Amino acid sequence: MTFSELELCPALLKTIEKSGYTTPTPIQEKAIPPALNGKDVMGLAQTGTGKTAAFALPILQRLMKGPKGRIRTLVVAPTRELAEQIYDTFGMLGKGTGMSGATIYGGVGMMPQIQKLRRGVEVVVACPGRLLDHLGRGTIDLSHVETLVLDEADRMFDMGFLPDVKRIISYLPAGRQTLFFSATMPDDIRKLSHEILRDPVTVQVDLTAPVNSVSHALYPVGQHLKTGLLMELLKHTDTESVLIFTRTKHRAKKLSEHLERHDYRATCLQGNLSQNKRQEALDGFRSGRYQILVATDIAARGIDVSSISHVVNYDMPDTADAYTHRIGRTGRAAKTGDAFTFVSPEDNDMVRTIERVLGMKIERRKIEGFDYGVQAPPRSAEPPRGGYGQRRTSAPSTTARKPGEWRPYAPKSEGQYPERRPATASHGPKSESGANSPRHPSQRPAQAGGRPPMNSDRRSGQQPRQGR
Repeated sequence: MTFSELELCPALLKTIEKSGYTTPTPIQEKAIPPALNGKDVMGLAQTGTGKTAAFALPILQRLMKGPKGRIRTLVVAPTRELAEQIYDTFGMLGKGTGMSGATIYGGVGMMPQIQKLRRGVEVVVACPGRLLDHLGRGTIDLSHVETLVLDEADRMFDMGFLPDVKRIISYLPAGRQTLFFSATMPDDIRKLSHEILRDPVTVQVDLTAPVNSVSHALYPVGQHLKTGLLMELLKHTDTESVLIFTRTKHRAKKLSEHLERHDYRATCLQGNLSQNKRQEALDGFRSGRYQILVATDIAARGIDVSSISHVVNYDMPDTADAYTHRIGRTGRAAKTGDAFTFVSPEDNDMVRTIERVLGMKIERRKIEGFDYGVQAPPRSAEPPRGGYGQRRTSAPSTTARKPGEWRPYAPKSEGQYPERRPATASHGPKSESGANSPRHPSQRPAQAGGRPPMNSDRRSGQQPRQGR
């Protein structure tokens, strides 16, 4: 099948051809026709299957007819990175259509977003928390939304956004079209889909198993030898672009710094970075300026880079679903990829779970010449600084949290865990980025300029000024 057989208009077919698309992917082939006909769609597909274009193309065709300057499409996504990716796809496919759009997420100033909304846009791509902030302030009008897209609904459920999503839906017209996409279908997500979809067309592509273009290998190794093994693996492996996953932000930062010291073009993506730094890391990785990106799971569903040759799980993910989404970053666009996972004895239960999902036993490998017998160094008498699960010698403060534990007062944030408060921080409300929000307008950070329409060549490089 070709895109022309999907009854897309000539303007979109032209941008599709310029964008390098040749034939539709299975999810596009199955989802675009019912979406064009105004039907609700339940799409079950992993990342990397082309689902963003599967909903963007029919939406753009619909928006070419009708009024301009008011929000007619709302896309809700769990993380900032995914929101930017979706926005960029709309911008790429919508060139020449006259459509404009905006992204709405936390960690950046609200005023540029408000200014963009006041100028009038047809498409809004939003993360739940910041969107609710705008709704509470009355700075966004969703009363004219014709199409709602919920992307990666299971991820939003994992991050605790399900109540927020239900509140957002209450602001929308009842007669809208809803396009619902999820990689898995836990009970809460299935219940939500039954509540908001009307006689949906269900399309399913690779629901549970990871893409079959990825080969898997396990590297048994002690925790203290992981970095040494990684360096050996990189020396003996022909790589193009490598994505490395760690469990913690601290480890991602330290590992990327170690790689840089050994002359690798490496950077990291983790929750302590400002939005501008995160975007710079992603853009540099996409362009090839960085060969290696070390990331926490914040990036598992927010990176769309077709040339990733290898995914390395430096730390074992917490769930089989997280493993699926991590390795879904490679083996894309009809290419093959490799997924290497470092495993320690405490990871054995998760290995068995992943093997059940894959339906096969994963090959165990060793690197010839690497000394696996090196003993772990003795613990220092002085307590370590930072790290995951490190033990304190002094009594913790009353506001400290245990490793992996959510603080009861911290709000949900797109794509990152709440940060530990500095000792001098106030106890006011927090923004989505995890930082304390000023309580008075005079204390709010200065704002940067807004973004140009999505059909412009590049967004402004202006960076928001930091508040105090």
